[in-house]
Amino acid sequence: MLDIRYSRWLYAIFLMPILLLPFHSVAGSKWRELSNDNIHDPDGSAIDVLQQPAEALSKLPQDTSGNMVNWVKALEEGAINPRTNLWPETKVKIRNNDLFLENTGEMPVVRFPHRAHTLWLDCKNCHEKYFISKEGANPITMMKILQGNYCGRCHGAVAFPLTECDRCHSVPRNKLEQIKAKSRK
Repeated sequence: MLDIRYSRWLYAIFLMPILLLPFHSVAGSKWRELSNDNIHDPDGSAIDVLQQPAEALSKLPQDTSGNMVNWVKALEEGAINPRTNLWPETKVKIRNNDLFLENTGEMPVVRFPHRAHTLWLDCKNCHEKYFISKEGANPITMMKILQGNYCGRCHGAVAFPLTECDRCHSVPRNKLEQIKAKSRK
């Protein structure tokens, strides 16, 4: 049997670096240069004209996953000002209401913030093509999301990844009514 002091040292030496690896990779991660991203042609003439991701993205509010940018914070702080659609004359309706998806099994309830989405997108980007505007009409499941349907149209592609479960599953069931009431104000 190992001496307890010895096993603690083994834990500290071998396991702690493994446990801290995700934090190290987030803190130390850098954006790949375009010539090394396996997307752009490193020998192409445009490679010297295009802005490098590190130059563009490092000035924006940082996040802990995906492309390491907190896009909603960047938008709210005015660091970016994206177009919501191709037609500037279109009036975009910013919705401030949250939807709560309660059919989540043992997971916390999903809070869908319309505001964070309508600051970026016109309603027509999602409704009626990906989401039907009728309560109960969208049989959303994680399997369907992982297959690229519903929320999976963007999350995992252009929005934060689906591995960040608690960003969507954010409402503990024992606080649901309190949070719903607060979101209505």
